[in-house]
Formats: sequence, C-alpha cells, structure tokens
Amino acid sequence: MKISVELTITPLHDDYEPAIIHFIKKLRASNLTVLENPLSTQVYGDYDEVMRVLTLEIKEAFELIERGLLYMKIVKSDRHDYEPHF
Repeated sequence: MKISVELTITPLHDDYEPAIIHFIKKLRASNLTVLENPLSTQVYGDYDEVMRVLTLEIKEAFELIERGLLYMKIVKSDRHDYEPHF
C-alpha cells in the first residue's frame, strides 16, 4: 500500500536549525521520495518502509531537541506527482 506523509517538526527552543537539517538529510538518504518546502517535508512510498524510516528518524530527531512538536498527516495514496488544476 502506498502512502503520502506530510511532516512538520517544530522545536520549542532556540538553535533548532541543526536538528531540522539533520532530520531532513536523514530522510533524503532513505530510498523514499522526499519533497520539501519551507513549511513541511513530504515523504512518499510503501507504507511499511515509510513507517519504518519515520519511526527511526523521528526518535532520533526528538533526541536532538530539548522540546518539540511533530505534526504528521498521512494519506493513503502516493500523491508525489499531484498538480493543481486551477
């Protein structure tokens, strides 16, 4: 089953950029399709593989920050090629 996941990680302290950059670089290094924009990171792929990678990388990201929030949306389909038609 293919899924699309949108992630926004928000550290609640100063000097947060290194942890965010590390998290995104780790996702890029996976075999998953990863797209980024200034507000979130999207990950696309097979459910089991996406969730395996996210479980590991979210835990590591949380270990690198003092306090933080993670917003995650999951869609059951691969939407990496979505283009609005308006």
